[in-house]
Amino acid sequence: MNHHIAVYINNKNNKEHLIDCIQTGDFIYDFSELNGVLFSEITLNKFISEERIHGHYEVFTDTKNTLEHASSGERKKALLKYLIAQNPEYIIVDNVFGNLDVAAQKDIINQISDLAACIPVIQITNRKQEILPIVNKVYQIKEDNTLVLFDSSFNTVASSNTNFINALPQDYQFKKERYNPVVNFKNVSVAYHERPIINGINWEIKTGEFWQLIGPNGSGKSTMLSMIFGDNPKAYGQDIILFGRQKGSGESVWEIKKKIGYFSSDMLRGFNRRDSIGNMIVSGFFDTIGLYKTPTNQQIKIAHQWLRVLGMFDIRKQCFLTLSRGHQVLVLIARAMVKHPPLLILDEPTNGLDDFDVKIFTELVNKIALETETAILYVSHRKEQGLEPDYIYKLTPNETGSIGQVVE
Repeated sequence: MNHHIAVYINNKNNKEHLIDCIQTGDFIYDFSELNGVLFSEITLNKFISEERIHGHYEVFTDTKNTLEHASSGERKKALLKYLIAQNPEYIIVDNVFGNLDVAAQKDIINQISDLAACIPVIQITNRKQEILPIVNKVYQIKEDNTLVLFDSSFNTVASSNTNFINALPQDYQFKKERYNPVVNFKNVSVAYHERPIINGINWEIKTGEFWQLIGPNGSGKSTMLSMIFGDNPKAYGQDIILFGRQKGSGESVWEIKKKIGYFSSDMLRGFNRRDSIGNMIVSGFFDTIGLYKTPTNQQIKIAHQWLRVLGMFDIRKQCFLTLSRGHQVLVLIARAMVKHPPLLILDEPTNGLDDFDVKIFTELVNKIALETETAILYVSHRKEQGLEPDYIYKLTPNETGSIGQVVE
């Protein structure tokens, strides 16, 4: 029987070092003489970097898309297909289910289970509920970087909500225009190259509401987001009202973005600017990632209030990149919220977070929903425990394009 192992980690552990140990043989089992492959965001980032820098394209999706121009779910499916074709002698799988819908998750489980009949599988996961059914043994990493068998009573997630005691900063724009609804789609349909994507979408987001947008990969979630936040030409000529104005009635994409706070897990992909934590938060006033302009005293004051909410005021001059991924996410959500936008978009925000990080993310988002008038649009396949959206809008694929409905 092949050895199928899971290593349950948190984001304080050095995942890259763990992967290197597995590949070089400094692990529980010696795989150094075998030809292995790595199914991970790390591998995806390398291929995407080759596409961007050298114009070298090696992995394509089923629709012949390059990785850079594919959705996150399409990228993962394409990468796994490519790696299996290399006939590996073992496979390391990292964050298997991130950005995948339920059907795609089942498909990947089946593919990995088929592989497991022939070769060893080493899983790296930071979510307990995502440990694969084929795994024989589960390990965790101690503080001295040694591996020990997983203790089922081990729990990194505290039950009490005590991370964010201070109240959120109040809106500093006393005469700011209020919008209700914030977003309104009326009978919106979109097709690309005669392929229907969405069909007859009717959806309204009002001030202060907390929505989750769900739907399988390819159902049109990204298309709908791009019609709100981006400069998707398909939005023009449609009956879409954003912040009290008809889409395409003369406003620029930058005018729209000023009214939206945005965070996506993809924002951390390849990010290497060495801004301080404080500067990252202040940069939200200018809709940049990193500070390029001189902020006002009032903007600095508001950023300091957010730093106190996050418990990071004393480390505000520390480099953003030194934070754990979970705390980087908190900083970028604060960055999105400093201007008190009418709408906050969170696009697959928990991808790559460990169990503890998800808890503090959930606590912060619930606090924003409770204490502000900002409408929240949370886009994810996952229903995170403790996260409390008011409504769920579901896209269901159809031959004539995905249809949408509010689900209980």
